[in-house]
Amino acid sequence: MQTLREKTISSEIKYTGYIINVRRDEVLLSDGKEHFREVVEHPGGVVIVPVTENNDIILVKQWRYPIGQELIELPAGKLTRGEDPFLAAKRELQEETGYSAESWESLGFIYTAPGFCDEKLYLYKAYDLSFSETNLDYGEIIEPLIVNIDLAWSMIKEGKITDAKTIIGLSLIK
Repeated sequence: MQTLREKTISSEIKYTGYIINVRRDEVLLSDGKEHFREVVEHPGGVVIVPVTENNDIILVKQWRYPIGQELIELPAGKLTRGEDPFLAAKRELQEETGYSAESWESLGFIYTAPGFCDEKLYLYKAYDLSFSETNLDYGEIIEPLIVNIDLAWSMIKEGKITDAKTIIGLSLIK
């Protein structure tokens, strides 16, 4: 059985941005042929599933410019390079919802689009919540909302929640 591993021959950064970089790699395929790969480099992020004492879920509504619409999502945020994902999850929960959590559970990680992007999202369940105040990042306009888990599932089935990381996060606590 042959290996599926590809070997990088050369790599060139084509774009350097604030959040992402784009590179083009020349690769040697496992069958010996040469080809290219385009890769979006992303620092990764965290997704938090905040569960209240009533077993409700805290979601956030925000405008997503790339798709030109509001989305209802779980609280989430980008990692800075080298940042500990758990510390980032604690920060993002407080910034976006105003809540902090006494108890945390790691739900693993996912790759968002591994065909062209290296973004890795770490998922956490947060509970034993207490509220203080939101502390949004510059440029963030977010509306928190608290919904029953059954309503969240209905919203998914009705197409009101379409964000993949949110659907996966909710699936992991079902």
